[in-house]
Amino acid sequence: MLNTFFVDLPPMLSAGGTITLPGSKSISNRVLLLAALTPGRTTLHDVLDSDDTRVMLAALRALGCDIEQTGNTVVIDGLGGQAKNRQAQLFMGNAGTAIRPLTAALALMGGSFELSGVPRMHERPIGDLVDALRQLGCQIDYLGQDGYPPLHIGQPSLKLGAPIQVRGDVSSQFLTALLMALPLVARQDIVIDVVGELISRPYIEITLNLLARFGIVVRRDGWQRFTIPAGSQYQSPGTFFVEADASSASYFIALGAIAPATTGRSGIRIDGLGADSIQGDIRFIEAAQMMGARVVSGPNWLEVSRGAWPLTAIDLDCNHIPDAAMTLAVMALYAQGTTTLRNIASWRVKETDRIAAMAVELRKLGATVIEGADYIRVTPPASPAQWRAASIHTYDDHRVAMCFALAAFNPAGLPVRIEDPKCVAKTFPDFFEALFSLVQADPAKIPVICVDGPTASGKGTLAAQLAKQLGYHLLDSGALYRITALAATRAQLPLDASGEDAIAKLAQGLHLAFTGDQVLLAGEDVSETIRTEEAGTNASKVSALPKVRAALVDLQHGFHRLPGLVADGRDMGTVIFPAAPLKVFLTASAEQRAQRRFKQLISKEKSTTLDTLRADLEARDARDSSRSVAPLKPAADARLLDNSHLSVEESVKLVLDWWQGKQPF
Repeated sequence: MLNTFFVDLPPMLSAGGTITLPGSKSISNRVLLLAALTPGRTTLHDVLDSDDTRVMLAALRALGCDIEQTGNTVVIDGLGGQAKNRQAQLFMGNAGTAIRPLTAALALMGGSFELSGVPRMHERPIGDLVDALRQLGCQIDYLGQDGYPPLHIGQPSLKLGAPIQVRGDVSSQFLTALLMALPLVARQDIVIDVVGELISRPYIEITLNLLARFGIVVRRDGWQRFTIPAGSQYQSPGTFFVEADASSASYFIALGAIAPATTGRSGIRIDGLGADSIQGDIRFIEAAQMMGARVVSGPNWLEVSRGAWPLTAIDLDCNHIPDAAMTLAVMALYAQGTTTLRNIASWRVKETDRIAAMAVELRKLGATVIEGADYIRVTPPASPAQWRAASIHTYDDHRVAMCFALAAFNPAGLPVRIEDPKCVAKTFPDFFEALFSLVQADPAKIPVICVDGPTASGKGTLAAQLAKQLGYHLLDSGALYRITALAATRAQLPLDASGEDAIAKLAQGLHLAFTGDQVLLAGEDVSETIRTEEAGTNASKVSALPKVRAALVDLQHGFHRLPGLVADGRDMGTVIFPAAPLKVFLTASAEQRAQRRFKQLISKEKSTTLDTLRADLEARDARDSSRSVAPLKPAADARLLDNSHLSVEESVKLVLDWWQGKQPF
């Protein structure tokens, strides 16, 4: 997962390939709670691993539920309708799918519970659910503003005779919460009457479907009256498989509709989800087809490709796909005419006010947007010249971040910045990695920052910090030469011209992997082995061999991938990536570098002297600067950085400022 302040998406050209989506958030959090309320053991497979599901699991554990988790499989020994711990403080983050059904279940169980969340959660309404539960005799008090979390739940005095009234026009989660909790006390028929129009009906269909899987068959009279039959009791299905998330599929359905297919590909294939899904957002397919997408479906897969182009503007009631409809607003940027999305009042009370947020961010890109209480109307930029590069504020809302990533296919070839990309952890932690695996960009537009400099100048540390803060890939070219030298030494090859051909052939077949702080050679961790003084000296020797350098060029170019690259070495800016938009050359003196290396070695209890280190560094500098191929020198357009008296943090900030100065945002 990207854990950066922003991610810059270069302009994209095409897309193609296969993706397997994570499990549905809506289904995952529902079945986690249902399994906890059910007596006996339930094994849940393909459970979504996200912020919201972690919130639910933490709450269930705090209530005394026994849970075993291995990867995406969760085994729950249910509470059977009674919490083991009758007193708990539960932090619910910003997970509406967790706090609302838990509020109802705990209010009927009784005890002493506090439920709170992040500041935005304390702005999301829960009053209609509380009012409905109070009709039953539940004891619920507001700890802050009336109608909103945080809440305190006490011991109920249940009154089940009269029908329960709940509003349906703010959030369907209020009705879902009641439907999931009331079987715990169904000593007689319990009737729920919905007041007003029930929005987001497909989510209620999910709830009813899942309740049936756990032994509760709810009688429904249209969408206004629901009856939990007397004697209803939860029964474990034993094993349950969570469907892939249909809301998350919308981004990749849209990707297939927007992007030209990559050569040799037929579009985007989505595994783990078919058109027969129980999730309402699967009907996003119909809206995408109306706009021009070509969609083929099988029992557990979808294939999507571009059909009509430009896309066709639509006027659609989106009550049936409230979450996925956000993706249509970005697809509207690629449509001919004005797209209107109606009946989306629920957007106002989600993770943010989504109607307002989408309007603001779409306008940044050059669209004309009109927003109303329950609709949004989007007219795309009239021509490529009217598109604008934009930094998209994401409001801590995962869906804003994911749908606006599609703006990188704009016809103007402009980059798009997505702020706070880690907010996608709420439902799809690896969204950007999944996107990058499917899309292609012009290599010339994939950014590269080169950090060159002599031995012990701190370029590796600087480059690693830059890559971390930007979310870019890292190329430590010095490590490649150290690994090559290590492999050559193990093969007993001479590290001079007499061994050049053999070392070059050896380098072409190296199996390398960089995982976090580890450097792997054919699966062996050689991170420490290649950091010795001897390894550095040997690397300098093999790097002077022209055929070895040529053999490693393709390997180094292979690191140039989305979303970008920070490359450190001695010839990154002059030879390997001469077109890089930012090249930095470090110029710390040999004396300063020797002092740094001396401190490092002493801290590792390795004996040496300053004079020895300085002499060695000067010898390496001479060898690297005088070699016939790619001698060590700054590129003509490199920014010189003397970091002799700068901290790592100061150097990083300076380079990031240089980089920001080159961006169009």
